[in-house]
Amino acid sequence: MTTAAVKATGFSRQRTRAALALTILPLMLLLAVIVAVGTGAVKIAPAQVLSIFLSPLGVAPLSAYDEQQAAVLSAIRLPRVVLGIVVGAGLAMAGAAMQGLFRNPLADPGLLGISSGAGLAAAMSVVLGFNLFGLYSLPAAAFVGSLISTVLIYLLSQRRGRVEVTTMLLAGIAINALCGAGTGLMTFLASDEQLRTITFWNLGSLGGATWPTVMSAAPLILLGVLVLPLTARALNALLLGESGAAHLGIPVQRIKWIIVTLVALSVGAGVAVAGTIGFVGLVVPHLLRLVIGPNHQTLLPASALLGATLLVLADLISRTIAIPAEVPIGIITALLGAPFFLFLLRRERREGVL
Repeated sequence: MTTAAVKATGFSRQRTRAALALTILPLMLLLAVIVAVGTGAVKIAPAQVLSIFLSPLGVAPLSAYDEQQAAVLSAIRLPRVVLGIVVGAGLAMAGAAMQGLFRNPLADPGLLGISSGAGLAAAMSVVLGFNLFGLYSLPAAAFVGSLISTVLIYLLSQRRGRVEVTTMLLAGIAINALCGAGTGLMTFLASDEQLRTITFWNLGSLGGATWPTVMSAAPLILLGVLVLPLTARALNALLLGESGAAHLGIPVQRIKWIIVTLVALSVGAGVAVAGTIGFVGLVVPHLLRLVIGPNHQTLLPASALLGATLLVLADLISRTIAIPAEVPIGIITALLGAPFFLFLLRRERREGVL
């Protein structure tokens, strides 16, 4: 078989896998949602979950349910699951976009210092007693911190009006270190109660999810989830390098600004309402790239679907594994993601990719 025939066969397999993934992943997400909203102290069977969902449409219930089950699902579990879907989709798609922008499958949204900036601002709001917005003071501070760190990286990575990706990466590492030192100082100055709040928030949690919380973060995250796929063609072209993409007519500098801005909004809003959640933006797109290939037209939406599913299931584990206590979701994602990521690294090293 000729080299061209081998490549054609490989592309055909990737297209088939991509089509299959985009068919299976929505079903996986739907199944994860039904299981998540039905599991807890108040048991709600899948048929009852569907009945509660369909009741506003006037559909006859598939199974009888009581008012307590309906109230628990709509007021407590559903906001939490919806927040998990939105944050998970935003983190995973941001990771896929960052890996495409840096042309490095090991890139992560945290490289830009967005999460660390949000963490520092959140710690400062707790220790210094910032309470201007009541219950939303900590998320507001975290979001402002993420924006400030992003602006600093923008300014540091510019050279003669151009954004240099390598400089941006180095600036992100520096901002990460600086914010980490600031967070450490705030931790040192915190009281026992403040220290518990900072630690729990830095490990991530969807426990504070309410419909107002969801509505405060969803528009910014969904902006990234809906607009980033429009940059898929440019990200595909960037796989050839910046000069190659420019020769194909891609406005490279504008695309860099758009991608980094959307990633900052998505990740900043997600961290603001759910704390720091690691590995979703790193492992999900990396895994999908191995399965369905590097075409961002399918990789970006597939990453959003799998990221949402992963975070919904991780949150389900976090709130049920140690009832009545709740394990921070960042611990669950790290326990799930780190071993799997080490397996991927070992596999690629054995195949000579790394």
